[in-house]
Amino acid sequence: MTQAPAIPQATRRRHDREIVALAVPAFGALVAEPLFVMADSAIVGHLGTAQLAGLGVASVLLTTAVSVFVFLAYATTAAVARRVGAGDLQAAIRQGMDGIWLALLLGGAVIALVLPLAPGIVDLFGASATAASYATTYLRISALGIPAMLVVLAATGVLRGLQNTKTPLYVAVGGFVANAGLNAGLVYGAGLGIAGSAWGTVIAQCAMATVYLLVVIRGARRHGASLRPDVAGIRASAQAGVPLLIRTLSLRAVLMIATAVAARLGDADIAAHQIILSLWSLLAFALDAIAIAGQAIIGRSLGANDAQGARDGCRRMVQWGIATGVVLGLLVVAARPLFLPLFTSDSVVKDTALPALLMVALSQPVCGIVFVLDGVLMGAGDGPYLAWAMVITLAVFAPVALLVPTLGGGLTTLWAAMTLMMTVRMATLWLRARSGRWIVTGATR
Repeated sequence: MTQAPAIPQATRRRHDREIVALAVPAFGALVAEPLFVMADSAIVGHLGTAQLAGLGVASVLLTTAVSVFVFLAYATTAAVARRVGAGDLQAAIRQGMDGIWLALLLGGAVIALVLPLAPGIVDLFGASATAASYATTYLRISALGIPAMLVVLAATGVLRGLQNTKTPLYVAVGGFVANAGLNAGLVYGAGLGIAGSAWGTVIAQCAMATVYLLVVIRGARRHGASLRPDVAGIRASAQAGVPLLIRTLSLRAVLMIATAVAARLGDADIAAHQIILSLWSLLAFALDAIAIAGQAIIGRSLGANDAQGARDGCRRMVQWGIATGVVLGLLVVAARPLFLPLFTSDSVVKDTALPALLMVALSQPVCGIVFVLDGVLMGAGDGPYLAWAMVITLAVFAPVALLVPTLGGGLTTLWAAMTLMMTVRMATLWLRARSGRWIVTGATR
């Protein structure tokens, strides 16, 4: 974001309309996704403690396996949006099909690994013998739906790149409703137990993938785009995704280190940490929605050779990110007395969480800038820089976080380290945005 005159009011309004039109449906779709696990937990929880424990282990493994491949959505959004900006819808959809074919290949590879290794993977989490059997059953069945889940990621990226975030919202809501109904029917009506919950999720995910494929195929036929797999295109999609994979793995490592450190602080600290982390993740959905809008808008602007439009869009979205972060921070402060009793009645856990929640509240404006600039650089296809920036952030965060127990710090100190992590991310992303080196125009980067 190099120095530039103030954005004209008419341009600001246009950007605001676009951001709202893309971000609001994207937020709805993002919130709908975790509801899958919540619905499964609510239904399976009535079967017994061992079944719920097994679901807890399996769902974490499943969510982690899928989230690692979130680059399928991010990279596809940027690539498709560029071609939309260039006015080549045929190439845009062709690019999207390459991402979908890559998703199918990766999904097949994950199934081949998970099915035979499921018992061993579950054992690594230290589940009891009873819970482990339920976890293995759920994981093996649910793994069959991973290709569909990855297709959903890639196809969501296609539609976002086409500036369409409403269809993903409708599909996500429909998928949630179908998942809840299928789970209830198969678990209790058919008497399949936890296996019924897994099959319900697989069927719902396959239905969602089918709807997405029908939408993309219809667009491909309308614009004369080939549906056949293209080896060069699939390889290019994979290469574009590698830096984003490194970024995602580094971010997952940050969260794992934070949880491991919290566990070393004591039972009350890890319990409070899990509560705070769930809130932090919920707040991230609101900020990530703006980032998704950024991916689509920036990619389209650069594809249209509109460098100034990309700069103006970046500046306006940063303003949105800061404002949203301030609002979220104030909401956290105001809702603290109401939020914690929803999760625990333990006064020790509440007392541990309260000051750490203040740290989360203070960090929200920083988080707003980070999420937005992350989305801007993803939309620009600046994956290699994002990878290196996140690796540097991990290198700074890890030793600081690991020193927290040694120096006698508590959970608030740990979340201060998390705030430091976000501040380092903000600095690296801000420097890149100001440099303007991310502004590479054209249908391809």
